Amino acid sequence: MPPDIHLNRPDIPLNRKTPGVAVIPFGQAPDTAAKVIAAHISGYLNMTAEILPAMPLPPQALDGGRLQYNAALLIDALEKADRIDAFKIIALFDVDLFTPLFTHVFGEARQNGRVAVISLYRLATPTDGMCPPSGHVLERVAKIALHELGHLLNLLHCADPHCLMHFSDTPDRLDRTPLNFCRYCRRSLHRSLAAWS
Repeated sequence: MPPDIHLNRPDIPLNRKTPGVAVIPFGQAPDTAAKVIAAHISGYLNMTAEILPAMPLPPQALDGGRLQYNAALLIDALEKADRIDAFKIIALFDVDLFTPLFTHVFGEARQNGRVAVISLYRLATPTDGMCPPSGHVLERVAKIALHELGHLLNLLHCADPHCLMHFSDTPDRLDRTPLNFCRYCRRSLHRSLAAWS
């Protein structure tokens, strides 16, 4: 059963001329990361992106045995939160996320769904004993946000390792991925967005 996430505030409409994306930080996720995500969505996809007030972590999505949050349960709960008036929702977390198929995920979204969840946890974790610089972590989170938003806009994983829609399962692979969509994925994005305009 999905966790019950209550939005204890009135309906939150987005001011939008084009399809809008709500970026919602959860827990202690930094506002800076939410601002970077919103800026990249606006800049790369020409979509309105607004940052909504931070929300508490839903304890019901915590798997006590794993000490991780279940990304699928978070998506289920947020999809049922009908008080957020947005075309798509990017939920930003600072905790470790997993799915039943993967021991951890940087982000998760359902194909052509409404909600994507993103975690800073592993993006900021040292891989060589040194913490990555904050600018590096923010670039990583921007890439994950655009990748997951691509799934929400019905894009599949791409075979081109130079495309944001290419699957990256480690921070090193993510770092090697340019901050750009290949021409085929870009074309698919434009078609998908045109259908919603």
